[in-house]
Amino acid sequence: MPRDQLLKLLEEAVARELQAAIQYMWQHVAWRGPEAMGAELKRIAVEEMRHAEAIAERLVDLGGSPPTSPTPVHVGESPEAMLERDALDEEGAVRLYQRIAEVARGEGDCDTAQLIESVVRDEEAHLAAFREMLRCLRGR
Repeated sequence: MPRDQLLKLLEEAVARELQAAIQYMWQHVAWRGPEAMGAELKRIAVEEMRHAEAIAERLVDLGGSPPTSPTPVHVGESPEAMLERDALDEEGAVRLYQRIAEVARGEGDCDTAQLIESVVRDEEAHLAAFREMLRCLRGR
C-alpha cells in the first residue's frame, strides 16, 4: 500500500510538471511585459519539462505509468496575473515534492527522495524568481 501512495504522488508530480511547462511556455509566447521576464518564463518552462521527464522515468522504474495529461493550465490575462498564478503553483509544487520526499524516505527509497529533493530546490528557485518579477512589475 505505501508504494501505491508513492506512485500516485509521482503521477501527480508528472502531471503538475507538464502543466507548468505548458503554462510557462504559453505565458512566454503571450508575454507583454519586460523582455527579460518573458525569457525567464521560457527558461523555467524548459526546466519544468526536464523535471517531468526525470520524474516520469523514475515512476516507470518503480512500475508506474506516467500520465499524459497535465493538471489545468492557467495562462493569465496580464503579466501580473500570470506571475501571481505561477507563484501559487510553485508554492503548491514545493509542498507536494516535500511530501513525496518524505514518503520516499519512509519507504527507504533514497533514489526517489534524492531526485525529488533536487527538484524541490529548483522549484524554490522558480518561486523566488516569480516573486522577484512580481516585485519589479509592481515597482517595489
